[in-house]
Amino acid sequence: MPATIITTDDLREFKLELLSDIKHILSKQSQGQLKKYIKSSELMDLLKISPGTLQNLRVNGTLPFTKVGGIIYYDAAEIQKVMDKNRVDNTI
Repeated sequence: MPATIITTDDLREFKLELLSDIKHILSKQSQGQLKKYIKSSELMDLLKISPGTLQNLRVNGTLPFTKVGGIIYYDAAEIQKVMDKNRVDNTI
């Protein structure tokens, strides 16, 4: 098996590619495009609600969800629509 020699230029190029990829991922995350579906635990952390509250929102039909196996997923776009629909504007 032939040996591969890695030069400092190779490492510098790798570093630049890695930083570019990380910046791309972070920009997608800040734009809210990183995930289409959110798990229950992530949604509870995001909304700062308890498991019981999340279950109540599912049961009464407030939050649409998809269940695959034993895991419940929520569409991030639909959650945003629910949040926008229930927005209270208290302007005087």
